[in-house]
Amino acid sequence: SQSQCVLRKHEILICGGWYKGACYSYHTLKNEYKFICEYPSHVQLKGNCVVKLEDNDKDKNQITLLSFGSDLSGESKHTLVMKYVSVWSNSKKLKKLNNYNKWIPFTDNHNDPIIIGRDRDRYQGARAVIGGINKNLLFITYFSNNISVFDLNTFQFIKHDTLPTKSLITYHCFVSSSGNGQEQKMMKTNKQNDQMLLFCRKTGLSIEYDEDNNTFQFRKLSIHDFIAPFYKYAYVCINDVILFFGGYDDLVYSKLVHKYSIRKNKWMKFKNTLPSPLRDCVAILSKEDNHIHILGGIDDKKTISKDEMKFITEYWIRTLKIKLGWINDFDEIILKYIR
Repeated sequence: SQSQCVLRKHEILICGGWYKGACYSYHTLKNEYKFICEYPSHVQLKGNCVVKLEDNDKDKNQITLLSFGSDLSGESKHTLVMKYVSVWSNSKKLKKLNNYNKWIPFTDNHNDPIIIGRDRDRYQGARAVIGGINKNLLFITYFSNNISVFDLNTFQFIKHDTLPTKSLITYHCFVSSSGNGQEQKMMKTNKQNDQMLLFCRKTGLSIEYDEDNNTFQFRKLSIHDFIAPFYKYAYVCINDVILFFGGYDDLVYSKLVHKYSIRKNKWMKFKNTLPSPLRDCVAILSKEDNHIHILGGIDDKKTISKDEMKFITEYWIRTLKIKLGWINDFDEIILKYIR
């Protein structure tokens, strides 16, 4: 649960999860997984955030990922980067590459480590998007009602502000809407403005950032009663709409699917639902095949399948560097471990 995922062509890169440091590539055409790497042993993932950076390199065969986070108290912060080259490509070429497909410290131009976040910033359940005219600005929204702008070129925060809401903002929806619908018209008059949308429980906000003046403007958006109790949902922004899958209201797990129209500022609840109630999952739009993939999460029974049990066991085997066959006794052992 609470994994962070990034799309690369036909691959969905799954970057850890709740106290899980393993990273995998899921190939949407092959319907197979491959192991990439582990987070460093000292990093404990507790609702971390992963974004794809704008690469200066023109090498289309690689992408750069940024991972950052903290615990609920704001302690145990980490900021790491990974230069990823597809694990589905030639294995001989991969072996020759240095510092690829592994998490290493995020450093400045002097090779000094950089940790994103102030002492009091709590990044558990934070969300972030990349923006700015040069795609060098990291917009971070996080507990309890904060928004910050980090310049990836200067390695400094250039703005901190408070979201106009009394609700606790965590494990929420935060997307860039620049170029969508009415925002596209605004971009024509001022190319420096970034448009973003945020939803969490009863809070809905349209956020505009003026890069020239380094200022935010906030506008409250309507929230329909049928989605107002929930957060920890999966979400994906497609053109003019945001789709929401599942969610949690601290008591009930949802299996509902909702749609929000950015242009019309209207909500709709689909008749079709998820196969089971789900929270702490993630949704990814694969533009290559026009499918939405929903990964991870916890259902209302907190159960796992035998395939998932094998997945966990393979992780143990790899960690212990031993070779074992599958036996049915592992079912009971793993279920006891999870409970």
